[in-house]
Amino acid sequence: MKITIIAAVANNHVIGANNRLLWHLPADLQHFKKLTMGHTMVMGRKTFESIGKPLPGRRTIVVTRKKEYDAMGCEVVHSLEEAFKLAGKREEIFVVGGADIYQQTIDLPQTHTLQITRVFAYFEGDAFFPDVDPQKWQLVERTDRKADEKNLFDMTFLTYKRKKQ
Repeated sequence: MKITIIAAVANNHVIGANNRLLWHLPADLQHFKKLTMGHTMVMGRKTFESIGKPLPGRRTIVVTRKKEYDAMGCEVVHSLEEAFKLAGKREEIFVVGGADIYQQTIDLPQTHTLQITRVFAYFEGDAFFPDVDPQKWQLVERTDRKADEKNLFDMTFLTYKRKKQ
């Protein structure tokens, strides 16, 4: 099993506030769609609720501590271990948030790739992405994108691979 973490992160590591994204960047949404389409996504309950529905063309596994929780069109589990077991061993799994889920998965040995959209702005927030340790992660690809009329902030698509230890 290979785990890829995907996130959009502001300069100050903010990924959200009050259970929502703080920016709308169509170019990042297209990038997210291109990478995750046809794959299994694992997300926390709050992230699922902020999206509001399962995304088409992707299997969605929602992790929650709420035992009676139902997410229409998704599979619900109560731990990351359950989520990864349900997803299966041969598949690439995309972890799509939120902050607690990122924190729990970034150091797992199965996490081999980080797909980070760096949003060149600062935001007040209450959800943060963990530090990317340069001792553990190597930047292997970088694509810069300037702001335009639809995307209000400059952004960079970054791909990190776990270094061999």
